[in-house]
Amino acid sequence: MFILMGERLPRIKPLPLIKALSKIGIRVGRQKGSHAQLCGIYKGQTRFTTIPIHGGELPHGVLLAVLKDCGISRKELIELLQE
Repeated sequence: MFILMGERLPRIKPLPLIKALSKIGIRVGRQKGSHAQLCGIYKGQTRFTTIPIHGGELPHGVLLAVLKDCGISRKELIELLQE
């Protein structure tokens, strides 16, 4: 599913990431082609992000952008993935 590598971000596929974000209320609003558009309210703000659902793991930059869009830290993401 994902591999933890010290302080680095985990290598993760799109579907486990979507499942983890749904735990904090950020859910798939719609999907167009191979991109899922997520929205939800987290920490008092409306959050929007798009996750590409292609084969394999998400690139590092895409994962960082999703974290920024959702307003969660690396530590919070790791905790969500381990629940």
